[in-house]
Amino acid sequence: MVRARSKATTAARKKRLRKLTKGFRLSRHNLYRMAKVTLLKARTYAFRDRKAKKRQFRRLWIVRINAACRMRGMRYSEFMYGLQLASVALDRKSLSEIAIHDPAAFDKLVELARKHLPKPEAAKK
Repeated sequence: MVRARSKATTAARKKRLRKLTKGFRLSRHNLYRMAKVTLLKARTYAFRDRKAKKRQFRRLWIVRINAACRMRGMRYSEFMYGLQLASVALDRKSLSEIAIHDPAAFDKLVELARKHLPKPEAAKK
């Protein structure tokens, strides 16, 4: 008796993979074995770089906040510590946006942070 082969299932699987690799260059989108490996790598990089993107944006926000604080005569770490003591629960993304688009409000935040910082002790001799 002739062996039953699952041509329709295999063809559908290959078609689905080729659709996912649309836009890949050269044989990477139409040769099945190479497309399978390339798609696996692409998904690995996509997972890794979603995490990296979050780190990069956080770094950007910190740089922007630091620049805005330095223009007002305060360090980033002092500013964040002062806001923490003042119980201001704004994240770095929103602080960065305020620093860029609403300098007057950021001035008030800097003054608030400065007011809540502990007074420096007298210089010890």
